[in-house]
Amino acid sequence: MWPGAFSLLVLLAVLLHPSRCTQGKVNFREKEKQVLDNILGPGRYDARIRPSGENGTDGPAVVRVNIFVRSISKIDDVTMEYSVQLTFREQWLDERLRFNDFGGRLKYLTLTEANRVWMPDLFFANEKEGHFHNIIMPNVYIRIFPDGFVLYSIRISLTLSCPMNLKLYPLDRQICSLRMASYGWTTADLVFLWKEGDPVQVVKNLHLPRFTLEKFLTDYCNSKTNTGEYSCLKVDLLFKREFSYYLIQIYIPCCMLVIVSWVSFWLDQSAVPARVSLGVTTLLTMATQTSGINASLPPVSYTKAIDVWTGVCLTFVFGALLEFALVNYASRSDMHSDNIKKQFPASEMEHSSSIDPSSELLEPDGSASFAMKPLVRHPEDSMSMEKLRQCEIHMQPRKKNCCRSWLSKFPTRSKRIDVISRIFFPIVFAFFNLTYWSTYLFREEEGGE
Repeated sequence: MWPGAFSLLVLLAVLLHPSRCTQGKVNFREKEKQVLDNILGPGRYDARIRPSGENGTDGPAVVRVNIFVRSISKIDDVTMEYSVQLTFREQWLDERLRFNDFGGRLKYLTLTEANRVWMPDLFFANEKEGHFHNIIMPNVYIRIFPDGFVLYSIRISLTLSCPMNLKLYPLDRQICSLRMASYGWTTADLVFLWKEGDPVQVVKNLHLPRFTLEKFLTDYCNSKTNTGEYSCLKVDLLFKREFSYYLIQIYIPCCMLVIVSWVSFWLDQSAVPARVSLGVTTLLTMATQTSGINASLPPVSYTKAIDVWTGVCLTFVFGALLEFALVNYASRSDMHSDNIKKQFPASEMEHSSSIDPSSELLEPDGSASFAMKPLVRHPEDSMSMEKLRQCEIHMQPRKKNCCRSWLSKFPTRSKRIDVISRIFFPIVFAFFNLTYWSTYLFREEEGGE
């Protein structure tokens, strides 16, 4: 009887077990473990062997790439580099990783260890620095789909080189590239392709302090070396420099310094300390401004647009200082001539000039002998005299033009120099501005690559 009772208890335990209550419900998380053990178990998968080509052929493995630009933190003109944070994705087919999806219940398997499966040996050709993000967990995942496709996604920050052409600085555009290539696998084994549709995405609220991202272009840049041809992808980012910053910080202050230097033309020529201090102060300020601008740029061998602007502005300020030196010299000459006129009054000068030097001649002993005019003149003499009179009439200056009549209002040469400078300097500076802006605003040149 005891054996029968024991059998009854075992039957009741089996009937009342919780698994009997959940019969028909499958825990697919447990199925994931079984699938991973099945496809990645020891002796089943070798991550050292690359996948086969398309349609199971022995051709090159095809890896499709797309990136998402999260932010661009800086674009440095001195070091010619830029920093970018992006989400990088690769997708390829590895038929060895096919598995049963249980009627669509298993959409994909997720891995966090990249060394479990084969990975393309992609690297960034123009990278200077880079790092992964590990806060709070490593920002990386690998998804394996039932048909064998593998999706690899990682968030990285890079500092990339960007050779720049600064001939039009600060009215320039720069092209900064992002190059990705295979390091060891040649095109016979591995080919990188851009993902169809939308290979590059950029965050909508991308903000740069002194640049604007105008557009971006994707391209291929396969390289051939003595070890073979390697697949390469390239994306070109076209940046336009924001001009408003430089207009406020450089161009307007330089114009103001040039105009301030012209105040010297309106000061009295006797105000030597004021005019000298004004000229020297504006010259030193302009030189300091130029040095500050060059300190924020790399030492290049060609002339930039900003060099032309600061050089001409510095020349105008220096010219205003030289103009005062000329005015000071002319004023001293005017004072010297005034002193001579005071020593020799005008009446004596007129009396001496009224004596005809041809009316008397000095003899060797110092006595004067008066020249006798002939009483009878020959017709030839009268004809020659008439011609001389006509020549004198033609040689007499005509009426003064408006400029000479206007300048005649200023009796001294120093004053005339100041008056002419008041008009000449602004006109030449305005002509320079017209030439400068028409040349550099409508001139297009390819940025650095």
